[in-house]
Amino acid sequence: MSTSVSPNLWTVAGVQMGCKLGDRAANVKTICAKLEQAANHGARLVVFPECIVSGYGFDSRAEAMANAETLPGQNTDAISAVCARHGVWAVVGLLEKAGDRLFNSCALLGPSGLVASYRKLHLPCLGADRFTDPGDRPFAVHDLGGLNIGMNICFDGSFPESSRILTLLGADLVVLPTNWATNARTMATLVSACRSWENHIYYLAVNRVGEESGFRYIGLSSAADYLGNVLHWAPENEESIFTVEVAPRAARQKRVVTCAGTYEIDRVNWRRPDMYGPLLEGAVFEGHQNR
Repeated sequence: MSTSVSPNLWTVAGVQMGCKLGDRAANVKTICAKLEQAANHGARLVVFPECIVSGYGFDSRAEAMANAETLPGQNTDAISAVCARHGVWAVVGLLEKAGDRLFNSCALLGPSGLVASYRKLHLPCLGADRFTDPGDRPFAVHDLGGLNIGMNICFDGSFPESSRILTLLGADLVVLPTNWATNARTMATLVSACRSWENHIYYLAVNRVGEESGFRYIGLSSAADYLGNVLHWAPENEESIFTVEVAPRAARQKRVVTCAGTYEIDRVNWRRPDMYGPLLEGAVFEGHQNR
């Protein structure tokens, strides 16, 4: 089966689901089944949560490394095979090993296999991120053939610079695979609307559900359009597959003209980088520790 293609509109799906810690075979089987389901409902890009292949709540670097994989690998090949059957793309969270290094990553997979990967840059003291290495690659935007997407992971969404750089690189849509537990409710309720509104882009945050290593993951995945309007809220504590429509051309028209010459806004092109020097000065605050 192949999906119908519109040059002006993309159907994008979020898959809010749970996973089994350390059971990659079972998780990939479920991922493939849900990818099939989303594709059969017209999705051309399907986004899954952070670390959905491996789980997140590991207690040591050795445990996390034992559940990491190279990119590409057997599991991403299996997911890519589903993408090939349906002519779709998927973003899937996993733990990546590269020699003796360990990253919290997401893979962008398509009909021809691995398209790109992203390594989480901002690491909280939580779960597997206590043991992973900070991402070492610059931000990048990827053209899927009319839709330009950028990838962040979970805590990256707390840093507005992450989405702004992807916007400046041409992103129409930023996707955020995430693992938000109970204490991250504020982030879950704000991030999609804020990051989309600030940058005049679409934003899709896809969370997981279920209990793992003493944490409860709350769901509440969300998508917002380029004006900051929330297009969809996924339910709390329930698995869900949802779709939203993304209009790339609309996201690229950054100037919003309410009344020509009287009320116009451009939050991207009217920035003042000449005044933003402190962002690059590496100020350290009391209690701060670099990861």
